[in-house]
Amino acid sequence: MAYDDLRSLLRALEREGDLKRIKAEVDPYLEVGEIVDRVQKSGGPALLFENVRGSSMPLAMNVFGTDRRLLKSLGLKSYDEISEKIGGLLRPELPHGFVGVREAFGKLGAMAHVPPRKVKADSAPVQEVVLHGDDVDLDTLPALFTWPKDGGSFFNLGLTHTKDPESGIRNLGLYRLQRHDKRTIGMHWQIHKDSRNHYQVAARRGERLPVAIAFGCPPAVTYAATAPLPGDIDEYLFAGFIAGKRIEMVDCKTVPLQVPANAEVVLEGWLEPGEMLPEGPFGDHTGFYTPQEPFPALTIDCVTMRRRPLLQSIVVGRPPTEDGPLGRATERFFLPLLKIIVPDIVDYHLPEAGGFHNCAIVSIDKKYPKHAQKVMHAVWGAHMMSLTKLIVVVDADCDVHDLHEVAWRALGNTDYARDLTVVEGPVDHLDHASYQQFWGGKAGIDATKKWPEEGYTRDGGWPDMVLSDPETSERVTRRWKEYGL
Repeated sequence: MAYDDLRSLLRALEREGDLKRIKAEVDPYLEVGEIVDRVQKSGGPALLFENVRGSSMPLAMNVFGTDRRLLKSLGLKSYDEISEKIGGLLRPELPHGFVGVREAFGKLGAMAHVPPRKVKADSAPVQEVVLHGDDVDLDTLPALFTWPKDGGSFFNLGLTHTKDPESGIRNLGLYRLQRHDKRTIGMHWQIHKDSRNHYQVAARRGERLPVAIAFGCPPAVTYAATAPLPGDIDEYLFAGFIAGKRIEMVDCKTVPLQVPANAEVVLEGWLEPGEMLPEGPFGDHTGFYTPQEPFPALTIDCVTMRRRPLLQSIVVGRPPTEDGPLGRATERFFLPLLKIIVPDIVDYHLPEAGGFHNCAIVSIDKKYPKHAQKVMHAVWGAHMMSLTKLIVVVDADCDVHDLHEVAWRALGNTDYARDLTVVEGPVDHLDHASYQQFWGGKAGIDATKKWPEEGYTRDGGWPDMVLSDPETSERVTRRWKEYGL
């Protein structure tokens, strides 16, 4: 099972030699970011900075920086483990015989223990210390000034809790948080995000919006906050499903929200309608700076924490970064969901170099002319996949995770006068390349074999692929050691 809290994961990583304690004093202004970026890009260990200048709070970094560590934190052996569980729950077959009935009840039982569970305040480690009003001082928390042209210091792994003022449905999201002063946080709520919608609904109703931000949460909760779930799916149900157990929650002290009882630090406040401050610039996961824009500014009224808390953060920038394992987990976990929406898909891959959301490589078992174009438009209509800027469609015999194989197909299997589809639509808020914000051009490349019905009229039809003779290949494999190679 997944770890119940961050500190138990860190202890396990240290026992295995996969966590390094940094006892030397480090500066959160540029220095920590430079250290973490080098260690992460070299595949190094998780880091625990014990002496961060200006703060008595240790800072955990690069915790999810490798696939092995992220899988370990979630109690998984492979990403496909959860993908297969999700696929099993989504299959709607009627049970056949006693074995089928037993399997159906097993699926229901797998979900019965995952809804979050409320605990009392005296059982919640995150409320061992409670600070109100003028006692709140965000400067004691180690926020990072990561890149030279950043607009200030940021918390990059605070999990933001809000709820829809009308439906009461809660949302858990991961957004960067700029520390404006000792009691004010900038909320970088992008236009396509659920929390921004909650804020706009509250403002339209003339109401303030309760907000809670949790740091150092149980790993399954942290991952769930990054997952692009539909707005009506509870991230805490998803976290429990991944973890294989119920997440313990506690009521906040000053806002009508719940947070993980085993978090390290929680910030609570009310967001007044129209309270905005300039936020950014920020060196983002695109590898470029996003510009300064006005975003909601939250006043923190209460801070709760453990007696000896630690903070967790992340460095984003030019890939590869710690975003990589998180993005790969999402790609695998959501394959069964995407197949429900677009059943034509055999497999798909979201390359980290494209920030995951900018490019999708999709394989299909082609069944009719222009099947690839049908799939492109279906993907652009699938929830947050609508932000994908480039879709490359290949045949089912292409390994979508082998970028050399994909490039060979995309570069050699295409006549761009016929196989390139260009459209316009929504793009990510952070996209710097579109000529206007929030929408721009997209492309689809049909790299499948072309049929005569698609206008391919060359004599002999589509040529055969150059492949080894199977019998010879098997014989060479069998004799390989004899060759002394």
